[in-house]
Amino acid sequence: MKLELPRLGHRVTVCPDGVTAVAALEKNVYDCIIVDLDMPGLDGIGVIAKCKEMSPETEAVVLTGKSSLETAIAALRHGAFDYLTKPCRLIEIEALLRRVADKRRLEQKNRALEHAVKRLEGSPLLIGETGLMQKVRLLIEKVAPTGSTVLVLGETGTGKELVARSLHDQSPRAGEPFVAVNCGALPETLIESELFGHRKGAFTGADENRMGLFEVAHGGSIFLDEIGELPKAMQAKLLRVLESGEIRRVGENKPIVVDVRVICATHRNLSEMVEAGDFREDLMYRINTFEIRLPALRERIQDIPHLARHLLARHRRGPVAHDAIADDTLQALMGHVWPGNVRELANVIEHATILCDSGPIRAEHLPSRFDSRQLIGAAKQTPGVMTLRDMEMEMIHAALDRNDGNKPKAAEQLGISLKTLYNKLNSAGGLEKSA
Repeated sequence: MKLELPRLGHRVTVCPDGVTAVAALEKNVYDCIIVDLDMPGLDGIGVIAKCKEMSPETEAVVLTGKSSLETAIAALRHGAFDYLTKPCRLIEIEALLRRVADKRRLEQKNRALEHAVKRLEGSPLLIGETGLMQKVRLLIEKVAPTGSTVLVLGETGTGKELVARSLHDQSPRAGEPFVAVNCGALPETLIESELFGHRKGAFTGADENRMGLFEVAHGGSIFLDEIGELPKAMQAKLLRVLESGEIRRVGENKPIVVDVRVICATHRNLSEMVEAGDFREDLMYRINTFEIRLPALRERIQDIPHLARHLLARHRRGPVAHDAIADDTLQALMGHVWPGNVRELANVIEHATILCDSGPIRAEHLPSRFDSRQLIGAAKQTPGVMTLRDMEMEMIHAALDRNDGNKPKAAEQLGISLKTLYNKLNSAGGLEKSA
């Protein structure tokens, strides 16, 4: 095994007896141990028991010349993965180790799935038809198939995690784990343990071996949200991981190789943080191989009706009609500044859904900060009914006024192409008014 298994891609440690094997397990992490049953000092069953206590994720295989059903049952009862009798061919060991690797990959996927369900259940899709959102989707489509590290920039609540999820889902790693981590929500004393794992007894409270999130994401992607909140000491360790592809569990010396695509996000200006000495310049360049900027909701107000209906459909658990949100309500939503972006819109729609059991969402169902009574009064005083097209044209002309008639700037501010702006003005006969 010492000579042949390395040729098959395995790293092998050979121990002459059970006591030496336990000492090796205390220092390093192994995917699998292959033990004899009769050994001096500590027999194979004892080694398996110690192994499961120190490293529950390590699989154990018994290799013995005593081919009896009782021996096999005893080994399996103590947590052995499988049982082989001597003499054993190399091809049998190789097949067994492949099964061990498959099982570990499945366990990692299950852990990642549990982690994703807790964070991502019910998340909205990346919705939007404005030029800015079309550009975001194009960038995702271009970079997703590559292995490049991506930095997603945008204000809080714009949907940076959804961009990361889209990058993963459109990549060759789509079937592998996707793990999202909010760096700003982790206590500074536990960040290293959460990301890289720890060995039992490494610090107070570490009462068992634990796999870090980088290991959980092995083969897939890890999303490090709010990377700007990472302490300087952890920035150096993350840089080392990105450059070497290896992690070290807290309390261990042996590196563990991980194959993970890293996607980062922040709402902060990393260049300013670098100048202030709060963020490592080398790490900034390392994570910013490819940059995607996500627009704020106020920059793509044309998407608000689509987003609002989508969010309403989620809460009502089914498709909703085009008029499920009244025109005056949409006018109020499209006139709001949205400091909390899409996350704030989601909360507003949830609030309105609770107040409106059925029928269209009206202005009075919105939170008090929208001053619904004033909106209703204004609507009553306005002759006729204002359609979405009327609202749209009002916003276009307002944008033109703000930019002194500069159409390219107005189109950029509205999140639409210049061609779309001209088409809308032409269809509404608005060229003279905007001239």
